[in-house]
Amino acid sequence: MIVTSDADLLDDLLRLCAAAGAVPEVHHGPPGERGGWERAPMVLVGDDAAPQFRGMPRRRGVMLVGRDQDDPDVWRRAVEIGAEYVLRLPDSEVWLVDQIANAAEGVGGAALTVGVMGGRGGSGASTLACALAVTAARSGRRATLIDGDPLGGGIDVLLGGEESQGLRWPDFARSKGRVGGRALEEALPALHGLRVLSWGRDDEVIVPPQAMRSVLAAARRLGGVVIVDLPRRVDESVAEALAQLDVGLLVVPGELRAVAAAQRVASAAGMVLEDLRVVARGPYTAGLDEQWVAQALGLPLVGDLPMEVGLSVAQEGGSPPGGNPRGALARFCTAFWDAADAAGRSASGPARHSAGGPR
Repeated sequence: MIVTSDADLLDDLLRLCAAAGAVPEVHHGPPGERGGWERAPMVLVGDDAAPQFRGMPRRRGVMLVGRDQDDPDVWRRAVEIGAEYVLRLPDSEVWLVDQIANAAEGVGGAALTVGVMGGRGGSGASTLACALAVTAARSGRRATLIDGDPLGGGIDVLLGGEESQGLRWPDFARSKGRVGGRALEEALPALHGLRVLSWGRDDEVIVPPQAMRSVLAAARRLGGVVIVDLPRRVDESVAEALAQLDVGLLVVPGELRAVAAAQRVASAAGMVLEDLRVVARGPYTAGLDEQWVAQALGLPLVGDLPMEVGLSVAQEGGSPPGGNPRGALARFCTAFWDAADAAGRSASGPARHSAGGPR
């Protein structure tokens, strides 16, 4: 809802709504029906209209908008109408477009976003990423799986969906501005109850940092969980993905060379990602175990990734990693999500998720 009699301010706000893909309800004063004031997901009150809103019921999502950067009375008016934010145009335009789009999409909390990287080649990171996504979707979570490794062969292949209809990375490679969360979800292939963004079979494409930022931000706005399968090499696009993660999982086989390789990966990722944890995987070289691997890397241990007999055969039959709810891999992933839920419930402070893992 926009409330203003200032024609120039109204033109600006209508332009910002159009950029956000939102169709506003416009009033020149308080709405005749009080229910409209209460139902609107966001109310933008122009400076000129603020005096008319004294005494209106207090609600969240009210923003006082104007252009005068030096208005000494703006904060008093904001308090009188219960505004959460005071915005001055054009300085606040980019931020306001995002907030309008979030309101139009009905966005709640951002998705818990988990990245998975291999400590060395063939560590099983993509398999774990798929299993995390499949088990999350099976539990009723809204799940999105994003393939961030252009040389990984396409994560949709692991899910048996290489022929499925939907957009791939080449369709998003030129994205620079905001990508709508719901539009993204509807455009991606649906496999095993989740949405998947993978690479094309034929097109070689470089995803610039802006596109990675826009697409991953759109997926996070959907809520639920987002799982990102990442390469071991950290370039600018991977750094953009790492910056949006809540937690990273580094899959490390129990071998000395693998631990040495993982140290280099952890060092590069740790320059961007604050919360990086180890998932160790056997079989282990004599004298090594999961605790030793985590201590050698100086990172918290999530757990020991179990071997699952018959996983390759099951995949050939169309069952994805984690597809067997009684399998060891699915149990590991379910324990991870349960621990993440428990950590989220007990966390306080800013709305950043905290993810735990099976111990």
